[in-house]
Parts: sequence; C-alpha cells; structure tokens
Amino acid sequence: MENSPNAEAGSSQPQFKYYDLVMASFVAILLLSNLIGASKPSYIPLPGGETWIFGAGVLFFPISYIIGDVLTEVYGYAKARRVIWTGFAALLFMAFMAWVVVSLPPAEGWPFQSDYENVFGNSWRIVLASMTAFWVGEFANSYVLAKMKVWTKGKHLWMRTIGSTVVGQGLDSMIFYPLAFWGIAGWPPETLVQVVISQWIIKTVWEAVLTPVTYVVIGALKKREGLDLYDTDTKFSPFAKSAG
Repeated sequence: MENSPNAEAGSSQPQFKYYDLVMASFVAILLLSNLIGASKPSYIPLPGGETWIFGAGVLFFPISYIIGDVLTEVYGYAKARRVIWTGFAALLFMAFMAWVVVSLPPAEGWPFQSDYENVFGNSWRIVLASMTAFWVGEFANSYVLAKMKVWTKGKHLWMRTIGSTVVGQGLDSMIFYPLAFWGIAGWPPETLVQVVISQWIIKTVWEAVLTPVTYVVIGALKKREGLDLYDTDTKFSPFAKSAG
C-alpha cells in the first residue's frame, strides 16, 4: 500500500525530492562517528567515587539510526537497504584510505606520524568489528521497523522507532565492542560488559528523547514526497536488488 510520489513526465521511476539528502546525512554521520568517537572510552562520575564508562561515539552515532528509521518509515525497506549498502561501502573506502595514507612514509622532518597513526591507524580488527556491527544492526533496525509498521497498520510510530532501536542498537553494541577490543590492554572484560550495556541504554534513551524530532521529520517528508509506504510485498533479504 503506497501513495505514489511525484514522477517526472515520461519517467517510470519515482522522483524523490529529499531522498538523496537523507542518504548523504546518514553516510556523513556514520563516517564521522566511526572516525572520531568509536574507539575512545569516556566516563560519567557516580556518587561514591565510582565511574560509569561509555564509548564516546555513542553521543552522535545513534543519529544514524534515527535517520535509518526515517528512511524505512518514509521510503520503505528497499530504499533503506540501498542506503545501508552505500554506508557500508563508504566505511570500507574510509578504512582503505586510512590504511594507505597512514602507511605512506612521512616526509623528512614531519613530526606528527605517531599522532597520525594514533588517530587514523585503526587496526583491521576494529574496522571489521565496526563494519560487521553496522551491517547487522542497521539491517535488523530497518527490518523490525518495516515489519512493525505493517503489524500496527501505521500506528504508534514511537513504538516502532524505539522497538527497532532496542533490537538494532543492541546487536550493534554486542557485536562491536567484544569483537574490536576483547583481550586488548585497557579493555578488561568488566569494562567491555559495562560499555556494551551503557551503549545500549544510551542509544535507546537517545531515540526516545529525539522521538518528537523524528515525528516532525517523518511527517514533513511524507507530506512533501507524497509517500507513505508499507512493506507488504517487500523482499527483506539484504542481498535482494534494491528498487531505485
């Protein structure tokens, strides 16, 4: 069931006004959150002198999941699938570019090679963990939201966005941190467990807090695109050919 979007005269393909901008926003936030904040643990002081440790990337990375919710809710699972694969390819290229640039010998007298390696020289273990967690988490998030939209007949958007986040972000956190940091100095098992739990909670809370913003964005996009798509006949395999 779908309200047809605007199409150019003589074209069989629907023409969306904002889909490319939403895709660009998704990929930009995905790359920046992985580049800047993925590997730094931070903390919140607790009463009694204890601290609660969390991954710094959690402050901004959940926005990519919110955009993923917008994509699936407005444009459908197939369009979201295309964006997820685009983000995956962008992550892969970023990792390759970082490896090439860090590996190049520095010019004589350049004093920042060690700093450069610390910032951009993530191991392939971290890269693999990040890409695996992203792939599994995003597809799970989009699948759950699309299915819940059909089940609820388009009602209770807040339930769909938060419910899909609980599943998607939970899988993301449970995959990334153990796969990336298990056995590494500075990441004892108790720290890993604490970070995974805190990431899951903070990401879900972020989704809940930003629910009013999600409502506004989704409502505006549906109105301007003339589209409200239900994935009743969609092929949900991540490897199915995306429409558009």
